[in-house]
Amino acid sequence: MHKHEFNEQLFDFLAASPTPFHAVYEMRARLQEAGFIELEEQNSWNVWPGGRYFIVRNESSIIAWNMAAGSDLSTAGIRMVGAHTDSPCLKVKPNPEMVSQGCLRLGVEVYGGALLNPWFDRDLSLAGRVNYVSTQGGMRSELINFERPVAVIPSLAIHLDREVNQGRSVNPQTEMPPVMAQLQGDATVELRELLKQELQAKHVDDIAEVLDYELYFYDVQKPSYIGLNNEFFASARLDNLLSCFIGMQALIASDSQQNTLLVCNDHEEVGSMSAAGAQGPMLKQLLERLLPEPEARNRMIANSMMVSVDNAHAVHPNFADKHDSNHGPRMNGGAVIKINANQRYASNSETSALFRHIAQQEEVTLQSFVVRSDMACGSTIGPITAAEIGVKAIDIGVPQLAMHSIRELAGSDDPVSLARVLSRFYCQEKV
Repeated sequence: MHKHEFNEQLFDFLAASPTPFHAVYEMRARLQEAGFIELEEQNSWNVWPGGRYFIVRNESSIIAWNMAAGSDLSTAGIRMVGAHTDSPCLKVKPNPEMVSQGCLRLGVEVYGGALLNPWFDRDLSLAGRVNYVSTQGGMRSELINFERPVAVIPSLAIHLDREVNQGRSVNPQTEMPPVMAQLQGDATVELRELLKQELQAKHVDDIAEVLDYELYFYDVQKPSYIGLNNEFFASARLDNLLSCFIGMQALIASDSQQNTLLVCNDHEEVGSMSAAGAQGPMLKQLLERLLPEPEARNRMIANSMMVSVDNAHAVHPNFADKHDSNHGPRMNGGAVIKINANQRYASNSETSALFRHIAQQEEVTLQSFVVRSDMACGSTIGPITAAEIGVKAIDIGVPQLAMHSIRELAGSDDPVSLARVLSRFYCQEKV
């Protein structure tokens, strides 16, 4: 696929996916269009060689896979790619309504390691999942997306904070509640009633009472190219919906000659310890269902490999000293192999050599990242998944700037080149 066409589809996916729930909804639709069949975890399965399937858990994590025709899972193994669907953001509290100086504000928690300052003075909307009792008495859930700007977090004027440019911290409890409305007199707004009205306006007519929700604020600005020659692009949630999209496109494009799998877990930004997270049992339980016999399953895992795809830190031109001088990946320089001596990344010489060999076959350049020896290193689902199921793994990712900001930046050449390498990985005879 041509770079521009690939990126335009990526932009559409990012814009349609303000929350993990919406990201999985979009992935489900694209996988179904490509011939993948959804299976329900609570049902018995009939899976056949040559079939393409997927499962969804919590509406926020998804695993899709292809079972090669004429292949013995235990000896052929599975070529796996992993990513995560969540991004740092502001999550609405259970009882969020606050009125101050006639303005309605909503209390929020900070989800994950968000950069807070970029959230000020942005046009914010609200999206997520709503759980309700239907008019027939049953429990239901529905995705919601206000789409239009409905809130803002105004900065304090410099006249009232003369030291603001000298460096200051942000108090998330007192300074981050978004302003949603100006109330007249004794008027009040109840969020659950507002959600009911919004869903009814979008033709969800069976709502008796909204019981609970998982809602997130997001920036309504669409993804766009940046730079004199469109060499960059900017968007919210590049970490890590960019990797989810690349992995999905590679899986869809892969042939049916090998066993291939894509897992996109929720909750990576908060530690992955959940039923739908990488430290939970979702992938392990799937593999147990595909091969119930323990010895055969262990042989399958020994013949498998996972590529954990999570964006990497590109060297910042204004802060180049934050990188090891020999390990400063550049945007549009190719995907990055991430390495850490303390196993914060799962890469080792065996897996990185194989991935380099695959990239060479596609004539795609790769880069390396090692954090400075005097700085702490983040982590990914790579070592978590490797420890949970025992599969050999590598950590790679597209280099980006402004990671965990409300709007992030990446190189416009890198997504499609990484998709080519992952497509080749999916077709490898031996891993």
